[in-house]
Amino acid sequence: MTNIGVGIGVYLLNEKNELLIGLRKSKHGNGTWSPPGGKLEFSESFEACGIREAKEECNLDLKEKDLKILGVTSDVHENEGKHFVTIHLFSRKFSGELNLNEPDKFEQWKWTSLDDLPENLFLPALKFIKENKQLLKEKL
Repeated sequence: MTNIGVGIGVYLLNEKNELLIGLRKSKHGNGTWSPPGGKLEFSESFEACGIREAKEECNLDLKEKDLKILGVTSDVHENEGKHFVTIHLFSRKFSGELNLNEPDKFEQWKWTSLDDLPENLFLPALKFIKENKQLLKEKL
């Protein structure tokens, strides 16, 4: 029996209404684009995980009060034999200088328009954005 993990995706929009996405290099989702995020650790809140992952991956600082849960997806990664329930968080408020902190996990970070997203999105982001693009645009 395979365990089901809990993943967190952090959708950050800048002052130009662009979404931050990174090109993944890790085994899980290699070659796809995703917002910052990762696995929820034992006893960690969704928001605390989002704060930790944004700092670890791209050097941005978030505050718990500024993160809002936008949705949840159930994501079966058939090729990798993994199943995650992904919590999708959103914030417009962050500080720090964007940096590629984990070059072993990501090739690059970039800001992109919601209307100009790459086709090769990481499965949780693909499902969430496909189902909630209007919701994200309303947050603009």
